[in-house]
Amino acid sequence: MLTQIMNGRILTPQGWLEDGSVLISDGKILEVTNSDLAVIGAKVVDAKGMYIVPGFVAMNLHGGAGHDFTECTEEAFRSIVSVHQQHGATTIIPTLSASTAETILKGAVLCEQLMAEPDSPVLGLHIEGPYLNPKMAGQLYTDTIKPVDRDEYLSILKQTSCIKRWDISPELPGAHEFAQYMHQQGILVAVTHTEAEYDEIRSAFADGFTHAAQFYNAMPGFHKRREYKYEGTVESVYLTEGMSVEVIADGKHLPGTILRLVYKLKGVEETCLVTDALSYAGSDIQPAAGSRIIIEDGVCKLADHSSLAGSIATMDILVRTMVEKAGVPLSDAVRMASETPARLLHLDDRKGSLERGKDADVVLLDRNLQVRSVWSRGHLVSHE
Repeated sequence: MLTQIMNGRILTPQGWLEDGSVLISDGKILEVTNSDLAVIGAKVVDAKGMYIVPGFVAMNLHGGAGHDFTECTEEAFRSIVSVHQQHGATTIIPTLSASTAETILKGAVLCEQLMAEPDSPVLGLHIEGPYLNPKMAGQLYTDTIKPVDRDEYLSILKQTSCIKRWDISPELPGAHEFAQYMHQQGILVAVTHTEAEYDEIRSAFADGFTHAAQFYNAMPGFHKRREYKYEGTVESVYLTEGMSVEVIADGKHLPGTILRLVYKLKGVEETCLVTDALSYAGSDIQPAAGSRIIIEDGVCKLADHSSLAGSIATMDILVRTMVEKAGVPLSDAVRMASETPARLLHLDDRKGSLERGKDADVVLLDRNLQVRSVWSRGHLVSHE
């Protein structure tokens, strides 16, 4: 069936297109045209002046709908994917945090199962840890973190090919060899939960750590030791040209001023928006009584208020936050949620922008930047 989405503002790689149409056929974008004349035989969708933008790429996502990907059940995977699709995430890279090799391989089997299904939004797996600096890992990961284990990660990669990115602390012994190997395999390697300063970040970048996960979070900025001052991971990443970053743009993990600073210094091409969402995203479920996590002020915190623990955001919230709190143009906010992550994950041949021949992943946003409709590979998966 031919579908024509028209009468809206279309975000193209060249900018906004007024009064055009997006033509969809067999799950692909047949054409993005400047004509708003109805095509004979097409199912016409009237966007009523709304924004027509590419579907979002969720590249750091732990859970939602009351489930976490580390449960490694089909129900958990499908429930999480479904709820985030409703909010515009048409490409999803499930995240497994600080997991054992057994859990990683179990999750990989499920990931590969979903990837093999026609029109699946799942296109790979993201591993966070378990090779993390104990000083920076936080209370949630104390029982699962470990030193870099070469035999373990080599064994994992021999048994699965679905891993798209892997985040660890670069200062750990063996971390640079890990990054070199992963980079050779085409896997995006990110620094995370780190104390690394400038020399370490520069060296890590040269060895394959090309991305900074959860920028500003779980890493130090400018600081003092005794009478001298030192750059932190944050300043070191800013100074490392070509190193991309991601920000949890829920308006809670970072204030709007810092989000705008990242945008100004790293730019659209090197900045991704991520949710880092936990199982509570997209649901009314609350942490159990006595849990180490509480939900307060729209974010997950440790119960002792010592730290944030993760977000409950969806991808559309990130876009709204960048526009409303950071003052970023909508076109750039959307690109950081779609085009940039697609490129960093080597998926931009089919994802991340509205162009002829790419997957028909399309989101309609109203004037308040609320999701009104979502097409994933041409299938309408959400509509209000």
